Amino acid sequence: MAKRGSPPLTRELAAHIKFLLKRGDLLQQQIAALLGINQGRISDVKHGKRHPDVPPAKGPFPA
Repeated sequence: MAKRGSPPLTRELAAHIKFLLKRGDLLQQQIAALLGINQGRISDVKHGKRHPDVPPAKGPFPA
């Protein structure tokens, strides 16, 4: 049986996470649910444990 895990935390995904965190209108849990990843990965990005050198995306997700 295949393992169901989170998608890889790419630089692009980290940039979008930082954008959503910067907006301030969503909780970490909400961002995680929206992106289909573990809330711990959101926390890692927020606290600079993963992709600390990546700036926030300049806008929302591409259409």
